[in-house]
Amino acid sequence: MTGWQTLFYKELLRFWKVAFQTVVAPIVTSMLYLLIFGHVLEDRLQVYGQLSYTAFLVPGLVMMSMLQNAFANSSSSLVQSKIMGNLVFIQLTPLSHWAWFTAYVGSSVVRGLVVGLGVFTVTLLYARPGFVSPAWSLAFALLGAGLLASLGVIAGLWADKFDHMATFQNFIIVPMTFLSGVFYSINSLPPFWQGVSQLNPFFYMVDGFRYGFFGVSDVSPWVSLGVVGLAWALVSGLTLHLLRIGYKIRN
Repeated sequence: MTGWQTLFYKELLRFWKVAFQTVVAPIVTSMLYLLIFGHVLEDRLQVYGQLSYTAFLVPGLVMMSMLQNAFANSSSSLVQSKIMGNLVFIQLTPLSHWAWFTAYVGSSVVRGLVVGLGVFTVTLLYARPGFVSPAWSLAFALLGAGLLASLGVIAGLWADKFDHMATFQNFIIVPMTFLSGVFYSINSLPPFWQGVSQLNPFFYMVDGFRYGFFGVSDVSPWVSLGVVGLAWALVSGLTLHLLRIGYKIRN
């Protein structure tokens, strides 16, 4: 294997060796959300006309799981390596910043997709949302996981300890994913809060991903694709720049 492939394989093994924590636990968490919200609101809400609330909830939970786990994988790997001191061994290798980016982001995307597929498979026991346009769902799954994986690399480079990482995740990632329309359609919100929701790039990931299931969405899927694609390009560019200059890893 080449250098980036070896690092990519190492990152895959890192989360797969503890799959019960990194894969099974997020699936169980999503199932709890589905059971609680679906049980409480199934008979009280209908979305997009005749769509049941449980079916509406499934794509949002799948995307939320993918985003959170893609971010957690790359960020936790870098922070752990910095704290344990073994990051220096990777620095000694003649790997370019592109190799680092491909390995860390690629492995995080894989983890996000594995968790998302697991959540979707389990939720089939309760709802079958179907696929109207699988290509749209796949595009937003890859872009969303890639964006959060790149953001995780930035957070991992910035953080010096797990407390910093927890601050980044608890005050930025979790609120933005929960307020992205996972549990509701923004059309049910007052006009002011609809405008606020449309400032959240996570909303476009969830809304575009959901469009692939039902063929309807709160905004045009092309608008969502443009917003998510632009955000991914900007965050990935910043990530590559920080890796190139060795931000907080070359002392």
